[in-house]
Amino acid sequence: MKQNSSKHSTHIHKPEPQSARAILILAVLLLLSLRIAAQGAKESEVGRFAVVNTAVHSLAIAPDARGGSMGDNGVANGSDIASQYWNPAKYAFNYSKAGVGLSYTPWLRRLVSDIALAYISGFYKIGNNDNQAFGASLRYFTLGEIPQQSYESDVPFNWLNPYEMALDLSYSRKLSEMYSMAVAFRYIRSDMSDQSDEMTPGNSFAADVAGYVEKYVVLGNSESLWTFGYNISNIGTKISYDGGATNQFIPTTLRLGTGLLYPLDEYNHVGVYLDLSKYLVPSVPLRMGNTQEDQDDYDRRREEYNNMSFMTGIFRSFNDGLSNEVRKINISLGAEYSYNDQFFLRGGYYYENPNQGNRQFFSFGAGFRMSVLQLDAAFLISSVPNNPLDQTLRVSLSFDMDGIKNLFR
Repeated sequence: MKQNSSKHSTHIHKPEPQSARAILILAVLLLLSLRIAAQGAKESEVGRFAVVNTAVHSLAIAPDARGGSMGDNGVANGSDIASQYWNPAKYAFNYSKAGVGLSYTPWLRRLVSDIALAYISGFYKIGNNDNQAFGASLRYFTLGEIPQQSYESDVPFNWLNPYEMALDLSYSRKLSEMYSMAVAFRYIRSDMSDQSDEMTPGNSFAADVAGYVEKYVVLGNSESLWTFGYNISNIGTKISYDGGATNQFIPTTLRLGTGLLYPLDEYNHVGVYLDLSKYLVPSVPLRMGNTQEDQDDYDRRREEYNNMSFMTGIFRSFNDGLSNEVRKINISLGAEYSYNDQFFLRGGYYYENPNQGNRQFFSFGAGFRMSVLQLDAAFLISSVPNNPLDQTLRVSLSFDMDGIKNLFR
């Protein structure tokens, strides 16, 4: 079977007494479309289907066009430049010595024009047998410029630039011919400050633990590549925007995935991939009655939630009962067709329960690769009405260091 993994497996205006902080929070809520449907649900429904809320939601945005074109799928679809986000353990299986990639995603363009995610990632193989790799990435999510105005004047006296960013480094290693593992360490900063004493930038430190399997299996007369991957990402400290008075969980996530790459002939290959993901974050406490006793009970549970450590939160994330926990699982199904490992067509579907965010969309995209670079694009089409994510576009450009090196030989 022809297999080249060198690139991937086939390879915030104060007109009323509202502060800048309030408008910033509104911008963040708009950004996080995964909460829109849940926030609009009836109280009885919310009581039945507890909602998971986290800070720094930009960490959950798929940054690259390849994964984005396959329904936000990537934990087991073979090594590529953006593996740092999906599963850094895949880097150890990359046949190329090094690579670097850039991605850009305009975000919520149906609502605003200046929110975007920029992402740069790369890896470098080390060791005589190339079974180890370092990976790194930097993501920067800008919420654009937000004017501050006084009550007496319509002229802004200041412009705010809220943003979220994350910088990380990973190490991956093959533990056998079929299995690799990786760890990643991440610094996270979220600055939603309105330059007042009420809000301060938030900081967090987190880690990922990931694993990946590649195994050739015979289907009929063809040798196919079966893959499996997992990644527990953003295992880290809670974040605060008010000096520690309140603390919010970051989006700790468990991803599991599997896939199969099947050769139609020497030049044509088709891969099918399934990802399952779930936030390892406990549900927000809810007030279920109107009596003083209900209020006291809610205040107690809310304080417990605020003071809960992130490790305790991971275990508490499974405490809503089996049926509700199943509803919190997001499903991504993706497919990729490649011709001669140079031309790619991709498609996928993503499903999230309506009471947990209601992100449901189709995505498709294409890619073209030469020896030195690869260009990929992805487009999202919502399958539910009034979704601000509809028509989201992603573009990625990656460079193969081996290919560049060969140009100068």
